[in-house]
Amino acid sequence: DKELKLYTIDAYEVAKQAGMGRRINTVMQTCYFALAEILPEAVAIEKIKAAIKKTYQRKGDAIVQKNFAAVDAALAGLHRVEVPEAVSSEFAKPAIVPEDAPEFIKTVTAPIMAGKGDLIPVSQLPADGVFPSGTTRWEKVNSALNIPSWDPDLCVQCGNCTVVCPHAVVRAKEVTKDHLEDAPEGFKAAKSASFGFPNRRFTLQFYAEDCTGCGLCAAACPASDMEDDSRKALMMKPKPTDLTEAREYIQFFEQLPWPERQHVDYSTIKGAQFLQPTFEFGSSCPGCGETPYLTLLSRLFGDRMLIANATGCSSIYGANLPTTPWGKNDEGRGPAWSNSLFEDNAQFGFGYSLTRVKHREMARDGLKAFQDQLGKEAVAEVLNAEQHNEADINDQRQRVAALKDKLQTIDSDEARNLLTVMDLLVQRSLWIIGGDGWAYDIGYGGLDHVIASGANVNILVMDTEVYSNTGGQASKSTPMGAMAKFASGGKRTGKKDLALLAMSYGNVYVARVALGANPQQTLDAIREAEAYDGPSIVMAYSHCIAHGINMEDGLKQQYKAVKSGHWPLLRYNPVLDEEGEQPLVLDSVQPRIDLDDYTLGENRYQALRRSNPELAEELGDIARQQMKRKWNLYKAMQSLPSSNAEH
Repeated sequence: DKELKLYTIDAYEVAKQAGMGRRINTVMQTCYFALAEILPEAVAIEKIKAAIKKTYQRKGDAIVQKNFAAVDAALAGLHRVEVPEAVSSEFAKPAIVPEDAPEFIKTVTAPIMAGKGDLIPVSQLPADGVFPSGTTRWEKVNSALNIPSWDPDLCVQCGNCTVVCPHAVVRAKEVTKDHLEDAPEGFKAAKSASFGFPNRRFTLQFYAEDCTGCGLCAAACPASDMEDDSRKALMMKPKPTDLTEAREYIQFFEQLPWPERQHVDYSTIKGAQFLQPTFEFGSSCPGCGETPYLTLLSRLFGDRMLIANATGCSSIYGANLPTTPWGKNDEGRGPAWSNSLFEDNAQFGFGYSLTRVKHREMARDGLKAFQDQLGKEAVAEVLNAEQHNEADINDQRQRVAALKDKLQTIDSDEARNLLTVMDLLVQRSLWIIGGDGWAYDIGYGGLDHVIASGANVNILVMDTEVYSNTGGQASKSTPMGAMAKFASGGKRTGKKDLALLAMSYGNVYVARVALGANPQQTLDAIREAEAYDGPSIVMAYSHCIAHGINMEDGLKQQYKAVKSGHWPLLRYNPVLDEEGEQPLVLDSVQPRIDLDDYTLGENRYQALRRSNPELAEELGDIARQQMKRKWNLYKAMQSLPSSNAEH
């Protein structure tokens, strides 16, 4: 009736041919101006190219030329669709969420996802404001053009792909052969590489509809065909147009049991891949460098975690309604998560710690008061239980559950009050989480107070070396010579050494890790930090789109950051002092590549080379000198070589 005109374009194909990967903004902008006829076509294209040059010149002429090519090809790829007089299609728009989604997801979450939240009756909303967790699994964003493809015959079952996936879409399970008897046709599995278990089978599956196609899993895969090194166990291939088979595989995979946590070997990446994540399908950028650390934390401690999360990227992809990636495992246990501000998140987490201590004290006192009714021996077992590993914690859970059952039979306010804190007798894992903008800058004062308190808290700093979420401003973590907002001429000061500051207290566990350089060292550091009875801080190198990189190369850049000496891996464990050893262990060896080999791969450094090459060279020389001094200082602080070096 309105005589609308319909046009379509395969913008991704145009961008791909122009060498721009998935970036289609230039293509779509050109189409818009051509169709809107705001300006004559030739004038519009001229002005678009002028804007491109102004915007992207600092990123290099190659980027500008790729955008120009995309503009020139855009109109050729634009096609008019003739709209028929009558509707003839039998196509039905698919549901926003799968049919097997819970009722609340279908009636409340789905309409919000569809942009129709204003149409939801108030009567359908929870009276107490409580929304279910772990709801990102129902979004099915289907944004990937390419998804992983697995070759079981080449796979070494190392677990690298599962640990680097930013969205927890790569998952492995090991089951007995009989579990696969009803597997759908084509479901892939291989004989387990675990020594001594001939009856076990290994399967690796990918959530095709949740994958963003970043390619980090394929980049992390070390296994290739000995006769053809271009063929790897894990490769990115075009996503099928029909996902019926992929859905069947995932549905069957989810029915397979996860192993009992107390029987999993946590000490290796190969073993940790078999733990169920409770952080999944987050809405971070494709290839995000932060989220793999959170997924790993959730695998290790997710069933008993308390998380205080600073404002930043991690709070946006962590709890941006209508969905949240923080969920629970098959046993119904998951993290307790809350977000606070930049300036006070460490204090917020410290409040968690004080509350945890007080609740445990209340539970212990309450149990002692009821020991005659509950049994003195049973109460003593709970109060004196060791909780150093998953087997200990599992035993404690069972003991606490048995006492709770007995408490249910006692009709008194004291018994009911005790029931509210009994679960705190199972060891909790408290983590204070945020980025470098929080930890190095705005929240540093609070963070310093908390680690100086001696409290048993764990701190994870996901260090992108820039304020990522608010537009890429320089932080005190930004390296010398890197360009960022408020450092458009290149940062003139060095990167703040938060590790050295924390080590100066002498009683703080400190680690610097990078998954792309050494995933095993990352796992070791996180486990040691959590086990340490006192404050711990883990700084995790997190590549970011703000670095001006192809995110598929994120792991490669992490590796180069370590090899160049920019990001030396280390662990400082005060417990070692008790054994007469030096507490600092360097997990990376003497720098083996020049700093330029690392910085040349990132536009944040290259931009200064183009705009002011003399200054870039000067700052680069100073950065090398500072890096060498810092390395020599760390080397002097360490006396024993690490058994973890050079995995």
